[in-house]
Amino acid sequence: MSAAVAAVVTVASMRVLREYQRAVVFRLGRLLPLRGPGLIGLIPLAERMVRVDLRTVTLTIPPQELISRDNVPVRVNAVAYFRVVDPIKAITEVENYGVATSQIAQTTLRSVLGRADLDTLLAERDRLNVDLRKIIDEQTEPWGIKVTTVEIKDVEIPEPMQRAIARQAEAERERRAKVINSQGEAQAAENLYDAAQTLGRSPTAIQLRYLQTLVEIGGDQRSTVVFPMPLDLAQPILAALGAQRAERQGPTGDLGPSTQGP
Repeated sequence: MSAAVAAVVTVASMRVLREYQRAVVFRLGRLLPLRGPGLIGLIPLAERMVRVDLRTVTLTIPPQELISRDNVPVRVNAVAYFRVVDPIKAITEVENYGVATSQIAQTTLRSVLGRADLDTLLAERDRLNVDLRKIIDEQTEPWGIKVTTVEIKDVEIPEPMQRAIARQAEAERERRAKVINSQGEAQAAENLYDAAQTLGRSPTAIQLRYLQTLVEIGGDQRSTVVFPMPLDLAQPILAALGAQRAERQGPTGDLGPSTQGP
């Protein structure tokens, strides 16, 4: 009977720890060296074991309501990743390291992001993530906790502020469009000036360019092309017509003998 009781007590005092677990053992309240992984034995009624998981823990930070430096109310969601690097400190230095890490993360999130303006929250998340991780890790290091990553998941802003940001972005796009358009006009004017200087050196080039433009316009059958006659070609014709008219008028300005009958 005693052998059976001893066997039952022995089996009940054995514990199996997985590879990612460690055992913090107290014997009559005094701390013993760290144990695990594998099979370990405890003295019944004298030793008490606390399991510690060494895997990375995903901590979802509750949404935090805060006011940015430029007085904009925002709601921030974030997530932190941490793991236990010293199981003994995690058990002996803090009552509940998971809850304590969560509270430190919440207060740090409100403190750090409250010092940043809205543009920084939206555009510089990487830098803010690094700052958050460093501050939280410094505060949890005495507990044997290593914070590996802190990520800001979402920044929610009020709907009126969203409309204001949309109007600001639209005005910025219009400004850029006007600047690009003016730059294009300036470049076109410079190119036209250079082309005029080049064509001005040769009248033949100007005439050829003129004819080429007429050909391009006349390619569409629906277009009507008015071809003006150069004055250089019209002056001899006008002079000949003027001379003929002067001869018909005579010296007194009459039109000469009438060709009509009596």
